[in-house]
Amino acid sequence: MTDVIVSSARRERTRRRLLDAAADVFAEDGLDATSVEAICERAGFTRGAFYSNFASKDELFLELATRVSNDKLSAVTARVRELDPEAVGSLRPAELVGRLLDVEHDSRKDVLLLSEIRTHALRDAALAAGYLAWQDAMITRVAEIVADVGRAGGLTFRLPAEAMARMLLETWETAASRAAMEGLDDEALCRVVSLRMQTLAEVLVG
Repeated sequence: MTDVIVSSARRERTRRRLLDAAADVFAEDGLDATSVEAICERAGFTRGAFYSNFASKDELFLELATRVSNDKLSAVTARVRELDPEAVGSLRPAELVGRLLDVEHDSRKDVLLLSEIRTHALRDAALAAGYLAWQDAMITRVAEIVADVGRAGGLTFRLPAEAMARMLLETWETAASRAAMEGLDDEALCRVVSLRMQTLAEVLVG
């Protein structure tokens, strides 16, 4: 049993180092120019180590996107649990979104990663299937958060939780991508995205 635990922990460390290396190389060179060899060299592993953990570069980048989104959603979920139900009802929707969103950790690097994966998915059916599955999982998780916030504060929404989740994610994606195109730094990007999400909340919460 101990050997199994050690092996599992070692495998997890290897995957984490490969993902960290991929994020760094991608930030420097872009998705197209990021090769498996470059990722392995940065992580200090062989191609064999890479392919024993990931079937392809596309699979690695989808997992990297999942890690980025999971970190953000975990932070939001934690904030929802800390909400005082009595205080929720007294907050304007924009104030509530401002307290819950973890946009201060948004970065151009994350926006570029997700945008490039989405662009590649438009041309690759296999990657498209993986991307859509990841996106659907994101919508489900955000819908759960929306429903939890609604129950905690006795809020009325103008759309079902899933429709709201989809609109929130699409708004984040559009606002973040535009801010990145405009060359805004991370701090300015976060301000723009936060303002856009708060404006949408004012429309969606009754």
